[in-house]
Amino acid sequence: MSFLKRLFGGGEANGDAASAKPAKEIEHNGFTIAATPYKNDGQYQTCGIVSKEIDGVLKEHKFIRADRFAGLSEAVDVTLRKGQQIVDEQGDRIFG
Repeated sequence: MSFLKRLFGGGEANGDAASAKPAKEIEHNGFTIAATPYKNDGQYQTCGIVSKEIDGVLKEHKFIRADRFAGLSEAVDVTLRKGQQIVDEQGDRIFG
């Protein structure tokens, strides 16, 4: 499938990060991590949301990684680990 066909709407139907629904959510160090992998070219793209309520306001950080997997469960597991890594390394600074 050519790049231009996909760019202008032709080709295989794919999901996208904006419409992905959480497949699984976990709590980690006061943050909620939601795995939202979506189908892209026949594989599941690593995608998730890290969120936390700060001063009564829900803050969210969406992340997408290049990793792709044949199965949804593996994509969910990797997404949750990546989210935990983001929280451990950046904490509240992720929302800055």
